[in-house]
Amino acid sequence: MSKLLPVFLLAVFLIIFIATYLPERTGRPTAAIIDQQDSVQHMQVKKYWMVFLKKGAAQQQDAVTEALVQEKHMSHIRRLADAGKLLVAGPFGDTGILRGIYIMDCKDSLEVVSLIAPDTAVVTGRLQYEIKPWWTVENCLFK
Repeated sequence: MSKLLPVFLLAVFLIIFIATYLPERTGRPTAAIIDQQDSVQHMQVKKYWMVFLKKGAAQQQDAVTEALVQEKHMSHIRRLADAGKLLVAGPFGDTGILRGIYIMDCKDSLEVVSLIAPDTAVVTGRLQYEIKPWWTVENCLFK
C-alpha cells in the first residue's frame, strides 16, 4: 500500500493540474477534486490578488512618525476590509524584506493598485508592494 501512495498522489496532482489549466466552455478554469468515492468533481476557480508588502526605502523614522504611519496603515486596512476588497491581511513573523501579505478581491490589478497606493505606509516609503494574481476554488476559502 505504501508503494501506491506516491502514485496516487501524483495522479491526484495531475488531475488537478490538467483540470485547472484546461478552460471549459465558459472560459473560466476549473479545479478537479476527488471525493471519498473516487469520483471527480469540477469546481469553478476564482482569481484573487495576492499582495506582498515589502520593506520600503524609508525605514529610519522617529518613533512618533512611525506610530502615526502604523496607525494610519491599520485604519487603511480596516477600510479595505469593510469594503469587502481585503479578505486576508497580516504581517510575517520575522524581520525580513517581506513584511506582510494581503489577499484581495478586485476585478483587476489596476483596482488593486488604486486601493493600495494611498496607504500612508506606501506613500511615505515605509512599505512597497508586489501584486500577483492568485487562483483558488471559488468560495473554498473566501465568500
